[in-house]
Amino acid sequence: MKDEYDFSGAERGKFFRKGARLVPPVHLEPEVLDYLTARASARGVSLSSLVNTLLKKDIELIDAGK
Repeated sequence: MKDEYDFSGAERGKFFRKGARLVPPVHLEPEVLDYLTARASARGVSLSSLVNTLLKKDIELIDAGK
C-alpha cells in the first residue's frame, strides 16, 4: 500500500445508486450444495429456483406458526 493517495480528482458518490439493492452471497455447506444440486437437476430446474421455492415454503410455515 502507498503511504499516501491522491483523491484530488475523485468524484464523490460516483458509483452510488439510490434504491440499488445489494444481494448478499449465500454460502452452503458442500453436502447441502451437492444434495440440492442433485434435486434441482432431477426436477429440471435451476439451483436458485429450487432454493427459493424451499425457502418460501419455510417462510409460510414460520408465518403460520405465529
